[in-house]
Amino acid sequence: MNRSRLAPGAGIVTAPGDRPVLRTSEGEFLRIDTGHVGPGELVDRLTEGEGQASSAELDRLVAAFEDAGHAVTEPRRPPLTGRTVHLLGDPVLTEPLARFAAAEGAEVQSASADDVAGLAGERDAAVVWCLDSPVPEGLWDEADRLPARHTAWLRCHREGAHTWTEPLASAPGDVTAAHVRLRRLAATAAHRELAAYWAGHRTPDTGPHPTEPAAALIAALLTADLIAWASGEPHRGSGLPARRRLRRIDLRDLTVTEHPVLPVPEVAPLPAPTARTAP
Repeated sequence: MNRSRLAPGAGIVTAPGDRPVLRTSEGEFLRIDTGHVGPGELVDRLTEGEGQASSAELDRLVAAFEDAGHAVTEPRRPPLTGRTVHLLGDPVLTEPLARFAAAEGAEVQSASADDVAGLAGERDAAVVWCLDSPVPEGLWDEADRLPARHTAWLRCHREGAHTWTEPLASAPGDVTAAHVRLRRLAATAAHRELAAYWAGHRTPDTGPHPTEPAAALIAALLTADLIAWASGEPHRGSGLPARRRLRRIDLRDLTVTEHPVLPVPEVAPLPAPTARTAP
């Protein structure tokens, strides 16, 4: 039988002369009413201590920890266990991402643009495409269809000194790359110039390319989005959820800014003009 242990991130703090306090994995401090159970017995039971004390009251106290999620009986499973991550794009970004995703339990596979259509409908799988350049027009059109068939779709690209990580899409109606483009065009007065930049009407790229620390940061942010997807994205704190979060990473100083982004609803096409007859 597995013994209960404190959940990852949780701990028991005992101030001299005071009752024990639980520090939760979220950083909250909660006083523990141990009743007739000695604090040392509880600590030994929930840690690697040598004590093997057991009583009905101690068992109830440990069960309360388990019910609240502050103690576990099973070893922690990496959050991406059972998930497949298909990687495409530039090695400067995909290589650290492959390491990070595998460390979190994912099965990582390389893919190509020609493979994307065949991955649609593959559940428990995510397609991640990383570019160290602007996105050529039409490149991500096929991948934008993945969420409609419940295959997760995550991407990032660089424009000058900024790398953008776009919201993870995993279900019909989520934010696609096309939606992000439309929202960004609508948010700037230089929409004609931005559209021309994306279309390739620009001077040759002068970087800066991601350094090793910058690539690690980008890969870590993408891995966090994959973990949010795999865990059903429990919303904690005041941050934006992964499915609605557009990030901009400044490669010069590694600052990260977040921007909310919503899907663009489909609209009915304008009616065709009717022919007018001369009077």
